[in-house]
Amino acid sequence: MKKLLHGVLFATIYEIDRLHVGFGLPFSRQGVDDPIRTWKTLLYKVKGCCACDPKLMKFRLYTTIDLDKARVARTTVVDTPSNPKWSQSFRINCAHEVSDIIFTIKDENPVSATLIGRAYLSVSEVMNGSPVERWLRIVDEKHKTIHSRIHVKVQFFDVTRDPFWSKGIQTPQFGGVPFTFFNQRQGCKVSLYQDAHVANDFIPKFSLSENKFYEPQRCWEDIFEAIINAKYLIYIAGWSVYTKITLIRDPHRPKRSEFANLTLGEILKKKAEENNMRVLVLVWDDVTSKQWLHQLFGQSFGLMGTHDEDTIGYFTDSKVQCLRCPRVPAGGRSMIQGVESSTLFTHHQKTVVVDHENLSGKREIVSFVGGIDLCDGRYDTQEHSLFRTLNTVHVEDFHQPNFAGASVKKGGPREPWHDIHCRLEGPVAWDVLYNFEQRWKKQVGEQFLYSIDELDQRVTSPLDVASTEDDESWNVQIFRSIDSGSVVGFPLNPQKAAQCHLITDKASVIDRSIHDGYVNAIRRAKNFIYIENQYFIGSSYGWKPEDKDGSLPEEDVGALHLIPKELSLKIVSKIMAGERFSVYVVIPMWPEGVPESGVVQEILYYQRRTMEMMYTDIAEAIQLKQLNAHPRDYLSFFCLGNREILRSGEYIPEEKPEPDSNYIRAQLHRRFMIYVHAKMMIVDDEYIIIGSANINQRSMDGGRDTEIAMGAFQPQHISATHPAKGQIFGFRMALWYEHLREVHDSFMYPEKLECMQEINKIAEQNWKIYSDELFDQDLPSHLLRYPVEVTSFGHVTSLSEAEQFFPDTKACILGTKSKDPPIPSLLTT
Repeated sequence: MKKLLHGVLFATIYEIDRLHVGFGLPFSRQGVDDPIRTWKTLLYKVKGCCACDPKLMKFRLYTTIDLDKARVARTTVVDTPSNPKWSQSFRINCAHEVSDIIFTIKDENPVSATLIGRAYLSVSEVMNGSPVERWLRIVDEKHKTIHSRIHVKVQFFDVTRDPFWSKGIQTPQFGGVPFTFFNQRQGCKVSLYQDAHVANDFIPKFSLSENKFYEPQRCWEDIFEAIINAKYLIYIAGWSVYTKITLIRDPHRPKRSEFANLTLGEILKKKAEENNMRVLVLVWDDVTSKQWLHQLFGQSFGLMGTHDEDTIGYFTDSKVQCLRCPRVPAGGRSMIQGVESSTLFTHHQKTVVVDHENLSGKREIVSFVGGIDLCDGRYDTQEHSLFRTLNTVHVEDFHQPNFAGASVKKGGPREPWHDIHCRLEGPVAWDVLYNFEQRWKKQVGEQFLYSIDELDQRVTSPLDVASTEDDESWNVQIFRSIDSGSVVGFPLNPQKAAQCHLITDKASVIDRSIHDGYVNAIRRAKNFIYIENQYFIGSSYGWKPEDKDGSLPEEDVGALHLIPKELSLKIVSKIMAGERFSVYVVIPMWPEGVPESGVVQEILYYQRRTMEMMYTDIAEAIQLKQLNAHPRDYLSFFCLGNREILRSGEYIPEEKPEPDSNYIRAQLHRRFMIYVHAKMMIVDDEYIIIGSANINQRSMDGGRDTEIAMGAFQPQHISATHPAKGQIFGFRMALWYEHLREVHDSFMYPEKLECMQEINKIAEQNWKIYSDELFDQDLPSHLLRYPVEVTSFGHVTSLSEAEQFFPDTKACILGTKSKDPPIPSLLTT
């Protein structure tokens, strides 16, 4: 019988006794689960014997921990087949409805792995929280013994035993997320940014605590000032860094520097010429942009449009040290997995680290972290215009990758860009610096970096810049998704790695703290959660089967992170307790790219499966409590869009888009989505996570895309006794004003049904105006209902028979599964 295992599972795998294997095969014939793979393994081992190659003759055994079919942990690989020993412990966040905790023993091969056997521990034995230590018999696929046992210890702590469960941040002394590589830092300063720029007249004044008002900050202006005023170091890491962009573009704001009209590349070259200045740039090495591919196939690849080849070429023979950084797989990967890592996964962090003069005249480290790359297509304001900036700030920066052949010559709509970023000052800024140093040293060693001694001579120590006495100070913690293939300094010994709160998975050492930061914050939440993210896919182990479409079984999709399930379980727990809780999620209308393409459609398909799992959980709780409610009263998804009437003086394109194309239809209807690229979560207006990580397996895994994020709160502005009204509250209100252009009293209390219904009403009205064939005014505001229907049972369907496709396209809103050829789920999840 299945039971909900929601909380933390502590597990130790000690050893196996009397394991009988021959040529890497199970001792029992019934243990053979794949005859073709088994014969390949046999031939491989025989080849090793004939060649007397010890590497090929070795047995390389490891054990995984599976919650039914979801793998949640994996040991190192040992080569002592008769009595393998690990003594390896794991701390596992879980949110799984399962019948068994399964220990699966495998023999690793260069291409794949051979199943040796499995041992089962009934989940009912651990539900009371007592430790269970025993020898479990190992059986084959038909549950027949292979005459071996595995020694394990397991203890489960239910989420309700967590002292912070649903209680929020109870005191200013809250210590941050436990069991992470970076500790929380006190006495910091944080600036929050919405979009690359904020116009002067954007926002009404929102009242904060202590008679203060929220003042929006300007991201690219602040980054520009930080770079030009740096004296010793400028360290930049990006998915993309494009040298031709300009950071200062607003004609209504004064340009206070001779650098203002220069491109980013020109600024960095000039700064690198200054005495004692080190300008270091890390850009992801996109393998599809190689020049030899262009020469071989006669066309430009660069599928991701990162400009990495151009950026490297631009800085050649300059004093800027620019490094193209490949996504090198960590140890413990098969040959196929190694190729997958280097071709499918990216370096996705976006950081800028500089030295900066503080108010006392001393220099300190300042860092920027978030979702905005310093590249083309990112500059935007809260207007998110489609057509009206094509002859001004976007004349040299037209970005529209959703239409084939789009260009400024053919006119709009451009793709507007909504994003979130932050600036970190104080001790936490040094953690971002350390992350950059770890990555740089992995690629080229110590060369060009300032040493610790050199930094001590030039900038103030992190201990001396903390300002805990300030009522507006922040406590901030850095999280990452990264592995030992991308950084130096991770201990290879599993016990030492565990002491650093890192995960050892075969030969790879992983920092998965972004995922843990999200899970911890969701479990703490007591009233509401507000999310903006570029993707929303996960918890595939909880998806309902869909045999009719012939798609991958849920357990093979591999989007195993917990975030969607944690959100739905949080709502369910509140419903069962008779309390309100609201979750708002803003995502793009579709992932960037041609919406009918196989990759985009598959992502939308997995997104719909994720939504449906969550809504089904909520619907079942509503029915169980016999409430007169709908799942969307607790969880609502939104997207952003814009629609503009034609104004005199607008840019007139030289050419026309192709007839009967998405491009011409969008141009005639003068509408398009605003691309949501943000990666942010706000909890109860007291805690915020901002970073580069999407809500998908690629970003949360730790062994796939490399990511960085921060989690932060203001100790003097928590919601322990009354609603928090610090900077996080002001930031949320500013974001909602950007999206809604209205301020309602209900917005002060997002958890209340009145607020959820008001926002859904505005979003539905906007969707009607956006999707109608005719219109005679600008779209009043940008927030749109995500165009799906949710039944009272939690099923996700089309809004209507006539609304199965996104406006101006032939792209299915619910997505479709790619079958011919199939697309690797590693790419799309």
